[in-house]
Amino acid sequence: QVQLVESGGGLVQPGGSLRLSCAASGSMVRINAMAWYRQAPGKQRELVAGITAGGGTKYGDSVKSRFTISRDVNHNTVYLQMNSLKPEDTAVYYCNAGRAGLGVEPPYDYWGQGTQVTVSS
Repeated sequence: QVQLVESGGGLVQPGGSLRLSCAASGSMVRINAMAWYRQAPGKQRELVAGITAGGGTKYGDSVKSRFTISRDVNHNTVYLQMNSLKPEDTAVYYCNAGRAGLGVEPPYDYWGQGTQVTVSS
């Protein structure tokens, strides 16, 4: 089994920034595709950002100009840099990862347990 552990969530004021991290461990599977999803209370889980095996990225419309996804292949880690945060960004953020062919989009096979991000004054 692959374990995904998120970190970096917390409380931030509107306009602030946070950087989320997700580290994979506990498996011989070499992860090559990663993504972030989020889910607010009463809302459907939605894709925030993804990075495919080939390095291509995609973003949800609501975060495209503000968030950046990146990865550290050597450490099996994915990051989400979140800038200009808004109250509507408040949600539980979930790491998603797996091994996939080039161009295969998320979701992937493994999920983290989530980290809370709250944007409030």
